[in-house]
Amino acid sequence: MLNLAGLWSLSETNGDHSAPMRVPGDGISALLAAGIIQDPYEGRNEYDVRWVAQRDWVLSREFFLEPGEDRFELDVSQLDCIAEIKLNGASILSSRNAFRAYRVDISDQLLAGQNSIEIIFASSTKEADRLQAAQPYEIPYQTENCDIPNGNMLRKVQCDFGWDWNIALAPFGLYGDITIRPIAARIDNLQVVQEHANSQVNLKIRANVSNGVDGKIWRFTFGNQSLEGTVSHGRINIDLEVEEPKLWWPVGSGDQILYDLHLEIGDHTISRKIGLRTIELRNEQSENGTSFTFRINGHDHFMRGANWIPQDALPGRITLEATRDLLQSAVDANMNMIRVWGGGRYEADWFYDLCSEMGLLVWQDFMFSCNLYRADEAFLTDVDAEVREQTARLSHHACLALWCGDNELVGALSWFEISRTHRERYLENYKKLNATIKHALLETNPEALWWPSSPSLGHENFGDAWHDDSSGDMHYWSVWHEGKSFDNYREIKPRFCSEFGFQSFTSMNVIRQFSDEKDWNIGSPVMESHQKNKGGNTRITETMFRYFRFPEGFENFVYLSQVQQGLAFKTAVDYWRSLKPHCMGALYWQLNDTWPVASWSSLDYGGGWKATHFMARRFFQPVNVTIIPEGDELKIIAVNDTLSAVEIDVALSLVSLDGKTTKLRGIKQNVGIEQSELLAVLPANLMAEDQFLAYTFTASNGMSGEDHFTNLPYKSLDLPDPDLTFSTRIEDGKIVVSITVQAVAFYVTLEADVSGRFSDNCFMMLAGESREICFVPKDANIEAAMENILVRDLYNSAKRRI
Repeated sequence: MLNLAGLWSLSETNGDHSAPMRVPGDGISALLAAGIIQDPYEGRNEYDVRWVAQRDWVLSREFFLEPGEDRFELDVSQLDCIAEIKLNGASILSSRNAFRAYRVDISDQLLAGQNSIEIIFASSTKEADRLQAAQPYEIPYQTENCDIPNGNMLRKVQCDFGWDWNIALAPFGLYGDITIRPIAARIDNLQVVQEHANSQVNLKIRANVSNGVDGKIWRFTFGNQSLEGTVSHGRINIDLEVEEPKLWWPVGSGDQILYDLHLEIGDHTISRKIGLRTIELRNEQSENGTSFTFRINGHDHFMRGANWIPQDALPGRITLEATRDLLQSAVDANMNMIRVWGGGRYEADWFYDLCSEMGLLVWQDFMFSCNLYRADEAFLTDVDAEVREQTARLSHHACLALWCGDNELVGALSWFEISRTHRERYLENYKKLNATIKHALLETNPEALWWPSSPSLGHENFGDAWHDDSSGDMHYWSVWHEGKSFDNYREIKPRFCSEFGFQSFTSMNVIRQFSDEKDWNIGSPVMESHQKNKGGNTRITETMFRYFRFPEGFENFVYLSQVQQGLAFKTAVDYWRSLKPHCMGALYWQLNDTWPVASWSSLDYGGGWKATHFMARRFFQPVNVTIIPEGDELKIIAVNDTLSAVEIDVALSLVSLDGKTTKLRGIKQNVGIEQSELLAVLPANLMAEDQFLAYTFTASNGMSGEDHFTNLPYKSLDLPDPDLTFSTRIEDGKIVVSITVQAVAFYVTLEADVSGRFSDNCFMMLAGESREICFVPKDANIEAAMENILVRDLYNSAKRRI
């Protein structure tokens, strides 16, 4: 095999610009590395870089092939997007789909000795415009999301054209493999089917063999079992029994046992990590609607998690290490599911390997989002091939829980004037597209769990799953997009909420990377260019007036925006978890950022934890206690997402703002497997205006927590000065921050001007309390990092800069 990855030459077809480029990689990153463009993530450079997408580019290199008699084929994947490959001047492949892989016999074009190969990338933006103009009627796209038009015309990452959190650059490049191999027997479309019964698993391994000869020997191992046989009718069929199997479980429910699978024929070997598990999606009808519950290994699971978008807007910057860090942060925040959103990309194999190793279930969208799409024969044929390839590539992963047809395409039918006027035409297009995806998926993998769209009330139901909470999965955006209060989350009883969210600003250590201090105003051109949701900064500010006294200074505004975001998430999750088993999932929008921007993420670009993510670690804890207001009552509710019953011990206190603490009562109660339990009901008027309710709890499995509840918004509380002081020291390679307060301090939050991780953050401290928090810098000098530790709290954000 000859691997053509490495250093290539990139040049504009008119000769104006050229640069070296690493493959896999993208052209914008190559031009940046060569100094031809400025970093598009800094300041307002994005708008000065968009010309790149309007040009045609050629990527070229030479390679040497030893003389011989073999015939050869080229394997190439993830060509983005309108690409033609020439070998020694002869055209060998044209590609129009960034999500596909291709194999081409190049024997007649190869030369013994020196060869030249070129990849010509035509402007995807120009081609998108051309295709739109060629349609018999308009195929509308989301203009508020996409600064660059008509991305829905192409099978390319949809958010490349901009989104309400993403930069609009429409990058191009080659992100997968490009290799030359001798034409020989190869294993294709490996399928692994599991049948669980009577404490054993029957495995059915099926694979196609291309370029093969019937009778050729294959060798197979699974765990400690080995088999061999011969190819028959171009197929490999293996049946295997696994006695006393060790099951794979989602994180928090058991171990993530993965068996090694190897299948070889001739010089070609395929290796996989296989987790043995059963998974069902339970859609059971009742008088309350239709449920949406994931059952793994016979046990119903509440799904706690977030939506995943691409790790970076520039594909050349996507790395396994950075992705691992983001996924580990999801696990560390007690998540057990992520949703790979349909406006991004099908991730690399190693992404799903990581999720399987970590125990993160994956809800996998197909890559269609928020726009309307063509339904002509050529387009649907390409989609059919795309879906078959991705299904065959990914279905074996233990983490993969659900395949979903698209993101919000049902809603998009009513978002455009033309589709409202001609609904039947666009609905018919959608039905054709959705049926194509479903057919290709289930024909490739009949065992796959299929859900038609997100959100969706159910199969063949095109109702309003943004406001109807009775069935299926819901996207609930009324708090953000309609400006409703956080309390409104408690008026919604979804069966599974797969999107909801609230924005915050990215952290100051990230803001410093793309802006100067003169830009630190939410109305500055730089800050507005790093806010892609129309009216987003206004909505953050207006909501802040509703709950808080307005902060002093930009840095305190950033801090308070994250506290506010966390409170929105917490209000929703606490209530929806209390409804289980009626509600069985909450995936907030969104986990991560593709670039430095104000957004709905709980992780900053680069992987740092916002205050929100620390709060998520607490409200997603598998065993938790929360206070739910209902009318003139306060319900104390415990939830247990584990597979073992626990005993919970709760201590409730009334706390006055002057520091006086009155013990109220203790509660000790058992909570069963995967249950929510009402522990007590208190009158809401038990608190005076200068009091709040505080509580701590411990569970018999070692989990514990603390929280508080106030009847009034924080702006109505006459908060005392906590007289917060702190000191720092270095101990065992960590910065230890010792904090003391003399009066109650809400949402005490530590900050550093470098990347790293605090052991805890965004917590309450009572009068006279001291805490020690550790900080581990990611790359910076530890002494320098210690000099710039800051601590903020709610009182000081409104009174003075710290």
